[in-house]
Amino acid sequence: MVATLGTTSSTAIDPLPAIGQICAAFQVFLHVDAAYAGTAALLPEKRTEILAGIELADTYLFNPHKWMFTNFDCTAYFVKDPQALRRTFEILPEYLKTERDREVNNYRDWGIPLGRRFRALKLWFVIRDFGIAGLQARLRQHLALAQDFAEKLRAHPDFEILAPVNLNLVCFCWRPGARPLSQEAHNDLNRQLLAALNASGQVYLTHTVLRGQYTLRAVFGNTYVSEKHLELLWALLLAKTQALAPLAVETSPSA
Repeated sequence: MVATLGTTSSTAIDPLPAIGQICAAFQVFLHVDAAYAGTAALLPEKRTEILAGIELADTYLFNPHKWMFTNFDCTAYFVKDPQALRRTFEILPEYLKTERDREVNNYRDWGIPLGRRFRALKLWFVIRDFGIAGLQARLRQHLALAQDFAEKLRAHPDFEILAPVNLNLVCFCWRPGARPLSQEAHNDLNRQLLAALNASGQVYLTHTVLRGQYTLRAVFGNTYVSEKHLELLWALLLAKTQALAPLAVETSPSA
């Protein structure tokens, strides 16, 4: 069983305690994927939300290259029973034996590759450079920017937030209230809005589809993102929607 803490599309968080209890009852191996959102567990105020039930997991990972300012690629992988991995992957031909085998973890026995890069070194440098307090300050800033952007959207009648703002991702769409549109026309309008925003060269947003709705995704996770970037995004959003407003004229069949 794989439970996800912070899905790619919307940062949805699976109910890990309930899933873990079911897996424990039926002796199902439970892996927890917190690739993106796991970095939030650096914050004490987010740790319970992110890691509630983690003691029931057999393995858990998060990717510091996604929100912890570490160059690609770098995954932190936590294992409850290393022997399970060794029993699966261990190989020990004569030429690999050394006098230190009992004193160290030979990570060649924890996965498929026999050799691997020293990925931990770049993560060590990031932690040494920022320090825990520095990393926490950046994460709190990102969470605050996401909430500020969400508040701007909620206060405007022509925008709709399409998923809970759990972390630093805001999923939203443009929905001009005075002009009812069919779902297809509405999705096309938001596609054009995304293209116009990205063509500006000043911001870059991505998209997903949630319950059939074409959804814009704004994430505040860059190392140096600040309030001025939020204000730039908001100004561009208002300008581009105003420019596209004449296209929002199709009336839905039920209107």
